[in-house]
Amino acid sequence: MDAVKLAVIGAVLLLAGGGAVLGGVLPAADALAIADRVWPILLFVVAVTVVAELAAAAGVFDVVAAWLARLARGRTVVLWLAVVALAVVVTAFLSLDTTAVLLTPVVVVVARANGLNPLPFAFTTVWLANTGSLFLPVSNLTNLLAAHRLDDGTPWGFLALLGPSAVVAVAVSVALLLAIHRRHLRGRYVPAPAPRVADRVLLRAASVVVLVLLPLLVSGVPPWRPALAAAAAMTCLYAWRRPGRLRLGLVPWHLVVFASGLFLAVGALQAAGAGALIAAVAGSGDDLVSLWRLAGAGLVVSNAIDNLPAYLALEPVADSPVRLAALLIGVNAGPLITPWASLATLLWRDRLRAVGVDVPWRRYVLLGLVAAPLIVALAVLPLAR
Repeated sequence: MDAVKLAVIGAVLLLAGGGAVLGGVLPAADALAIADRVWPILLFVVAVTVVAELAAAAGVFDVVAAWLARLARGRTVVLWLAVVALAVVVTAFLSLDTTAVLLTPVVVVVARANGLNPLPFAFTTVWLANTGSLFLPVSNLTNLLAAHRLDDGTPWGFLALLGPSAVVAVAVSVALLLAIHRRHLRGRYVPAPAPRVADRVLLRAASVVVLVLLPLLVSGVPPWRPALAAAAAMTCLYAWRRPGRLRLGLVPWHLVVFASGLFLAVGALQAAGAGALIAAVAGSGDDLVSLWRLAGAGLVVSNAIDNLPAYLALEPVADSPVRLAALLIGVNAGPLITPWASLATLLWRDRLRAVGVDVPWRRYVLLGLVAAPLIVALAVLPLAR
């Protein structure tokens, strides 16, 4: 699904939501409350996307990935583990979409440059973009929506609640990926030369901006503020060094329109009485079976439609911190089966097509049918009381 199709779907949802407001299904006060809730989240998404895009254009990700390839000293599995670590860090701090959109083509290029099969590296980025998005509020749009509902709304409070589950989700993902791709991860390679850097001043300055931004995102300050400051700094850098690279296309308008329409449409559905059906499906209670039930509902609905509307639809029944955490596990780590289960997966597919990598979707779905329930079920265990 390309940006134009996503924007069209978002526009249709916006029109539907607007019709619900005009028709009285969704009260105007509720629509304004939705807008007040989501504008900081969408502003963060726009700002961090601009930072990541400009950092990638400066060569930050290319240089880091090539450095990891040299650090691995020709050992394929060591390079792969280094990519695992990089994907987790990028996902945790810069969001799963950054991993899917910007890191995926980088690791594909590094794999090819070193004579390796790119598919194990591509599968690693998409799986870890989803399962690795449980660490911090900024890791996933669903986390940003949920963070304010926790008793301790700080990044550290979020990490304390979901950190153990995130570690389990990543560890199980890595173990499964290693078992699936073990044949391609054996042996050695001859490290390729370092990539050519067009502007070293820009590279160093962009790297500094990213390094300063990362700790600020977990400082407790609303994440849109440091992200916006970093985006402004990057824009100034490019206006100085490479003004031709600045364009309106850096702003993910399609994602803003899609998310805005989705928020409004789901709000209208809930106002129309969908909550009773949702409550019957998701159940209640904080015991392990109840948490599995809620996480499982998140997994199923995410793979049926998409994880963002799945979260919005099930959020009302996640009425305690531990239930909210279980829901996040289902909608973050569960979307590994269908290509449309996560926006990150759709973006990942588009980037792979752009670099000429063919994804065997039948295999992707079959592997996901095994992996997703296992990862979600094990990741819920640390929440059990």
